[in-house]
Amino acid sequence: MSNLAIKAGRKLFERNLEQYQPADPLYETYVDKKGRQRRRKRESPPGLSSRDAKILKSVQRRAHYLDKGFSLCGLRFGWTFIIGIIPGAGDIADATLNYVLVVRKAKQAEIPGWLLRQMLINNALSAGVGFIPIAGDIILAMFKANSRNAALLEEFLRIRGEEFLKAERERVQDPQTVKPGAGREPGEHVPGKQERSASTFGGGWFGRGSKGSKKDKGKVNAAEPSVPAPSPDRGRFVEDVPAIPMSDHHPKQV
Repeated sequence: MSNLAIKAGRKLFERNLEQYQPADPLYETYVDKKGRQRRRKRESPPGLSSRDAKILKSVQRRAHYLDKGFSLCGLRFGWTFIIGIIPGAGDIADATLNYVLVVRKAKQAEIPGWLLRQMLINNALSAGVGFIPIAGDIILAMFKANSRNAALLEEFLRIRGEEFLKAERERVQDPQTVKPGAGREPGEHVPGKQERSASTFGGGWFGRGSKGSKKDKGKVNAAEPSVPAPSPDRGRFVEDVPAIPMSDHHPKQV
């Protein structure tokens, strides 16, 4: 019975911790067909350039190992917690790693200033709490500044991808802030984005003309004067000359 009580208490402790911890930046949980919980890597939001997708994956992977790489009694922690145990120097090392590995990498995605400031605030709170002996390290393990910053970056890039997939007239976010399609290389195709091709304009030797081209052809045909059809008593290639009265062909009687 003691083992069952310990397991029940551990499960309750884990559920309570989930209310205060941010989600894992690298993995997401799902329920399979048998009703069991599984985890898989998060997919990148649609509409991102390959540059932004790589930056997001790198930030998510680094934040995972810094914040949630290990698990003990339902508490997931990472290298920041282990390094932060060292008084003074460990907290400074944590703040440095959080900035160099996560925030500086996120800046490469051309994020706006307000988002960068929010990430720096998370790092500052994490560094300040870390100086509190023992209790600070526990709070730091639950706060997980890197996971929060990775979630901020993911949500911002999700909005950027959604705006890029929309038509320009349907976009609602400020393009100067969101920068839809940022990081695209010349000729790079983003999955989900419908781009115009040459066939759309009726181009190409074997392409069919568009509806507009048919209308234009109809206008041209209407402008051209109609040519009368040849009469049935004439050949196909006989010139259309005025007819001569039959009286002119009779010889005059002397």
